[in-house]
Amino acid sequence: MTDFAALLQLDRGQPARTIHLVDANSFGEWAKRRPPAERALLEAQQFDGKTGYAHALLPQPGGAEFEVVAAVADAQALSPWCLAKLGETLAAGTYRLAEAQVGQAALGWLLGQHRFERYKSKPAAERGGRVLLTSEPGRIEEVVRLAEATALVRDLVDTPAGDLGPSELEQAVRDAARDWNARIEVTAGDALERGFPMVAAVGRAAVPARAPRIIELEWGRPEHPRVAVIGKGVCFDSGGLDLKPASGMRLMKKDMGGAAHALALAQLIVGARLPVRLHLLIPAVENAVSGGAFRPGDILRSRAGITVEIDNTDAEGRLILADALTRAGEDKPELIVDFATLTGAARVALGPDLPALFANDHAFADQLLASAKDVSDPLWRMPLWDGYDEMLKSDIADCANSAEGGMAGAVTAALFLRRFVPAGTPWAHLDTFAWRLAAKPGRPKGGEALGLRAVFAALAARYT
Repeated sequence: MTDFAALLQLDRGQPARTIHLVDANSFGEWAKRRPPAERALLEAQQFDGKTGYAHALLPQPGGAEFEVVAAVADAQALSPWCLAKLGETLAAGTYRLAEAQVGQAALGWLLGQHRFERYKSKPAAERGGRVLLTSEPGRIEEVVRLAEATALVRDLVDTPAGDLGPSELEQAVRDAARDWNARIEVTAGDALERGFPMVAAVGRAAVPARAPRIIELEWGRPEHPRVAVIGKGVCFDSGGLDLKPASGMRLMKKDMGGAAHALALAQLIVGARLPVRLHLLIPAVENAVSGGAFRPGDILRSRAGITVEIDNTDAEGRLILADALTRAGEDKPELIVDFATLTGAARVALGPDLPALFANDHAFADQLLASAKDVSDPLWRMPLWDGYDEMLKSDIADCANSAEGGMAGAVTAALFLRRFVPAGTPWAHLDTFAWRLAAKPGRPKGGEALGLRAVFAALAARYT
């Protein structure tokens, strides 16, 4: 893991190169104050202060050192990503901003220096760290924790399924439990069949080394408000007997992205010492194909006792989440949050960057949306439209696991989950992509944390 703490340091007046941030409105006045030779150099570099993420180097007298001028969208309100390109590309050394506080822009600076190179036989040449100085000592630990949590999601999602199955996911939680002095309990085998029958059914086609399980971690003082965080842990999704095509299977190592988000959120909660009783639940399975696979038309009995007719074995994530939601509700939490790479319908509706937010409590939803805006980690609320509940009707069971016809797929999936949420308990479900299709500064192609910072900010505001 990148040592993010070494890359963001308190400004004590130590030597550092200066970074000037300008935008389309401020560049002209700023340039007028610079020496004629610098203005000529900027013109030669075709730097106009308008092109996002562009920067220019300004050699200083003597030629050994330089200053940097970079274009941002708004030099007065820095985004988390406006310094990311600089963090990626500048020469090793120490830097400080000339006219602005670093604020949340430090996040992009840090993540711009993170790489997932576990499988590279020749990792990229190390160019040394780019250290950013800040005069905001209270924010350093907070930003470092956010960078570490984001990198955790990325690294887990980027790891191929052959190296990250249910047992490896369990080990990641065990490692966290050891570091946090938390209690962990894992249910597998016959106990899983009895207690979490839908988790067991989804994962029973996998080989014994990748057997299903549910992983639970508890941290915090028992008298504090109980908060349940749940993550879908399908370590690989073939689609089961409703087999995905090759194109649909290619990225299914990321189908445990919900679990990665949940573990990272738990890490943030513990790191900030929020006064909550954290209950982390990760149902971990591989949706494989074998003679033991569950079948279309099968009837599964859930932990809640609700019977479910299987319309589609590729709608398996909601099945394992249902048992986890039931378990979480048994301890009467104050609120429940789940993360899941649940439906392609959410991506069709909102694209890759916007997690779909479903919530049964308007106040909690408003808090999540406000926090999402504050930390530039967008969410988009979708409806729990009661009228679509009838799409999940079954002729022979209490409900079906998916609706026919392909309409409102993200909504009906959320409605299915709502059946397993205790009445009166505020609950939020994030249908997130957990992946970036194309690289942006500070955000490489691959696994991505989407919605993580928004949820943590909402919890921190609620419980601090």
